[in-house]
Amino acid sequence: MDCLERRRVKREPKYTLDNTMIGDSWRMFRIMSEFVEGFDSLSAVDIPAVTVYGSARVKSDHPWYQLAEKISFGLASANFAVVTGGGPGIMEAANKGAAEACGISIGLNISLPHEQEPNPYANLPLHFKYFFVRKVMLMKYSSAFVCMPGGFGSLDELFEAITLIQTQRVKPFPVVLVGSSFWSGLLDWIRKNQLAAGLISEEDLQLCKVLDDADEVVEYIKQRAQR
Repeated sequence: MDCLERRRVKREPKYTLDNTMIGDSWRMFRIMSEFVEGFDSLSAVDIPAVTVYGSARVKSDHPWYQLAEKISFGLASANFAVVTGGGPGIMEAANKGAAEACGISIGLNISLPHEQEPNPYANLPLHFKYFFVRKVMLMKYSSAFVCMPGGFGSLDELFEAITLIQTQRVKPFPVVLVGSSFWSGLLDWIRKNQLAAGLISEEDLQLCKVLDDADEVVEYIKQRAQR
């Protein structure tokens, strides 16, 4: 293959947002189509939804997986739809729990360089290319958030949620951090550094509730989520 032929070969690079081979104008149509499909599909769900965040790397024999499955089973049994990122790990556990309760189990999967396979338990699956579109869908139609242990992505989703509540861009809704042993270090750091320096208020610390028991999580959301 000569130089001219090599220039004609177009491959999408790993770093999608840095891709200059597809014009931004055409990319906007793809973004719009993802928003339209998401809005149309999720607005048709006629019961309140709870979004469950958590790590994709947790295995099915882990207590966190089993706890997420139990919480989601309880939420679906209480007539909540369960929304996840659609992938493996805790997302799979939450979709599985909702599906086993014969509830609406929504999975919003994302294309990643290392393929994230959609889990088989979402009975309303959607697929996204853009993280920011997917994040809007994870939040817009949910009346509560359940944050299981997770990595950078889970923290990103958590802090975006509480920022939107703090800045009154959305109506307040329950945000539950599941697992006091996992979250306590982060909350201590927030108190010691952000609160002590006056960067947040004492009221901001009340935006999240830490719980460990599945039944307590479900009951807390039942009492506080808007229906």
